[in-house]
Amino acid sequence: MMLLCGTVPDKNLPVTYGQVRQDDDYLYAGEQRFSRTQGTGAMISAALAITNYFKIDAPYALVAGDIGGGEGTRDMYKYLIEHIVELSPDQVTLHYSLPIMALLKKLCETIKGCSKRPFMIADAGAMYAAKGAGLSSEFDIFTPDPSEIAFLADPQATHPAYISNYLFASDAEKIPEQIAAAFANKSAAKLLLVKGKTDYVAADGQILSTINEPNVPMLEPIGGTGDTITGLVSALVYAGLEPKDAAVYACRTNRVAGKMLQPTPATKVKEVIEQFPAVAKENYCSWAGICYTDTAK
Repeated sequence: MMLLCGTVPDKNLPVTYGQVRQDDDYLYAGEQRFSRTQGTGAMISAALAITNYFKIDAPYALVAGDIGGGEGTRDMYKYLIEHIVELSPDQVTLHYSLPIMALLKKLCETIKGCSKRPFMIADAGAMYAAKGAGLSSEFDIFTPDPSEIAFLADPQATHPAYISNYLFASDAEKIPEQIAAAFANKSAAKLLLVKGKTDYVAADGQILSTINEPNVPMLEPIGGTGDTITGLVSALVYAGLEPKDAAVYACRTNRVAGKMLQPTPATKVKEVIEQFPAVAKENYCSWAGICYTDTAK
């Protein structure tokens, strides 16, 4: 089972768990619906597009509404801590949430009781909490953007709110040295996928791959296109790819989808996601030897 976790900006959404299905602009987990057009919803929608392509089990989602007060984040972690041993997921992705380090520590302690350690991916607030709590090594993949890799590289920063100069003004030329610093400071997961104008995949302080083609500048201002990469790499790992390959193909998938779509300022992230099955059909055979008639897992 792949479990995708995060909060959504809907104060009326209770903590919700269930296998994901899609209906137009909405995703459903159990009987609750939430938008697939931004943030955690975009991440889950991207993963669902790939699991559907491979004809493997759809992801399970654990979501809760949170508009900044932290109640949804706490409810989400409480559910995870209480149920993760019995759920025993193969893979867990933690996404948008307030970076509450004590809750992440408790979750990581609880996971030790699982019969098998899940493959762990983090982005956004969950990644901030992992770095701040000294738990980065518990994770297999982080998916930072250029400002977030600057945060991971800073040995003094325990919370991104304290380094706003990094979050709002990043230097793309410094990303390779920031990647090396994040590993040296033990603030990186086993694998880093740094999303940006150039995407980087790195492990053990070394850059394994850079992806900068096709270059589709109009993807950059579309909200959610970083979230889709997190969903893509989650689904590709779950489909059986090696983490490094999954990271590279996630970046390529996002870029080729943008090229197919030829986005404008009015383009929504759901339109990018809708291109993913076509990208997979046309490219995964040559990229990864996973041809259209194949099924993984």
